[in-house]
Amino acid sequence: MDLDGYITYANPAAATLTQYSVQELANLHVSHLYNPTGDTIKAHYELSLTKKAGHFRTEGWRTKKDQTYCWCEIIYSCLYNEEKGFLGYSCTLIDRSAQMQEAHQLRQQEDRYRLMVEGVRDYAIFMLDPEGYILTWNEGAKRIKGYAASEIIGKHFTTFYTAQDLADEKPVRELAIAIQTGKYEEEGWRVKKNGSVFWANVVITALFNDQNQHIGFSKVTRDLTERRQTHEALRQSEEQYRSLVEQVSDYGIFMMDEKGRVINWNEGAKRINGYLAAEIIGKYFSIFYPQEAILNGKPAHELTVALETGKYEEEGWRVRKDGSLFWASIVITAIYNSEGVHIGFSKVTRDLTERKQAEQSLRESYDRYRLLTVELQRSNEDLQRFAHVASHDLKEPARKIKLFSNRLQDEYISMLPEKGQLFVAKIQQAADRMLSMIQGILTYSSLNALSQLLEIIDLNTLLEQIETDLEVLILDKQAHIDKQRLPPIEGVPVLIYQLFYNLINNSLKFSKVGEPPLIKIFMASEAAENFVKITVTDNGIGFDNQYASKIFETFTRLHAKDAYEGTGLGLALCKKIVERHQGTITVQSVINQGSTFIITLPRKQNWPNYI
Repeated sequence: MDLDGYITYANPAAATLTQYSVQELANLHVSHLYNPTGDTIKAHYELSLTKKAGHFRTEGWRTKKDQTYCWCEIIYSCLYNEEKGFLGYSCTLIDRSAQMQEAHQLRQQEDRYRLMVEGVRDYAIFMLDPEGYILTWNEGAKRIKGYAASEIIGKHFTTFYTAQDLADEKPVRELAIAIQTGKYEEEGWRVKKNGSVFWANVVITALFNDQNQHIGFSKVTRDLTERRQTHEALRQSEEQYRSLVEQVSDYGIFMMDEKGRVINWNEGAKRINGYLAAEIIGKYFSIFYPQEAILNGKPAHELTVALETGKYEEEGWRVRKDGSLFWASIVITAIYNSEGVHIGFSKVTRDLTERKQAEQSLRESYDRYRLLTVELQRSNEDLQRFAHVASHDLKEPARKIKLFSNRLQDEYISMLPEKGQLFVAKIQQAADRMLSMIQGILTYSSLNALSQLLEIIDLNTLLEQIETDLEVLILDKQAHIDKQRLPPIEGVPVLIYQLFYNLINNSLKFSKVGEPPLIKIFMASEAAENFVKITVTDNGIGFDNQYASKIFETFTRLHAKDAYEGTGLGLALCKKIVERHQGTITVQSVINQGSTFIITLPRKQNWPNYI
């Protein structure tokens, strides 16, 4: 892809995957493969991340030509040339639809289990066989009770009871009640590996298979001592936090517990996301994410990164209550209590949709400009092809007219009457004008196709060269050229030469009969910073100043072609040369008093090394 994300090459595998042909993919923006189609905001954001890091990997839905979807792994990489210049991007698409389906089914099973576990917060969960021996062990059980799985699996669950409870045969009664009623629940003292006791909430559930045979128990335990301490610290933190952020309306600010459930809500969150506090508190924050992000495990990934690094920050699409999308800047920060225990997260959201829409409008304007540039380039290519035809197909007939009229002049002129001799002279003059005009068209049209190296130009030396080249005409007209010393500029020497040659030649050509031409080439003092303003003034025949802009158009002549020779392309060529150098050219003129051309050129060109 090029610098803007437009596809410049695609292999047959990409065509097969997207159902576009290789030709259709060419010059197609990569956002056409996004879901929704044409999501340029997300596409440009991911390309910006690629440019920043050198590569970027993601997974998600991609849109095929027939508007169906496939789940793809996408790998963007930056491309550089040998000089480390940034050329664009490569994109690798890998169809992961089958794996996604399998992962989705597995995630559904895991989600059912996770929802069961997360329904009782911070509980240690493990299984017992029908006699009460431990079969499984989770991280929560290890954290609360202090035993590793290898230490406790196979032991009897009475290990966790106090001596008094064992004497009263309390564990046996709990299992019996669970079998009779389906569940046993209580709060009481339990014993950790190190011998300390903690106040626990315990739920024992009897488990039966599909033949209604008793196969064991599930046991869920939570340390309520830490919960009381944590909740008290959290309550104090919430009060301070609430007083600080409750009135902020430009930012959605809220707290989540360690599992990602919303536990408070401010006015900004209500305004941005659309939910009342009563509607959202207790819900998982994944409710704000598009389906694709949820399938990709993005919410859980963000919490993991925040927990590992302290903070997670990004921009991306989020979902309001009404289902509409908005582009959000989000920051998730892990929160710890005074004892260093992780107690949840803070989340700050800002709606950047208006800003992104403005950026997108600007980007669309750029895209329109890009299309216009392509059209202009195509027009220039057409013009160049026309010039090629002119330089070959049109020149040949003109040369033959010139050749045979010369032979007629040399071999048969004495045989022609005076009027016939006049006709021969007119044929020769017309042929000369035609050849000159064809050459002018070729020069004018080929200017855009030239990419020439920039050099520092000594304008004083260049003007001396022009005087030498026009020496015969200057002497014939008895002209005088008065010039100030000019500063150097950066440009293409052959083009700058052509510019001043045409202007000086015009001043000599359009001089008044009987009055020697006086041409002044001065540097104006009011030029903008980093620019040079040069005036070329003559005392010639001048013209009506209402034509001051028209004379720079191609084939424009203000005088009869019999009175003054020329093609009408000289000043058009001057204007194109000046604009090619990022400058301007204007003229002021008075009839019978002369003309002043004002040329403004940058001292240094704003291009790498050529134009």
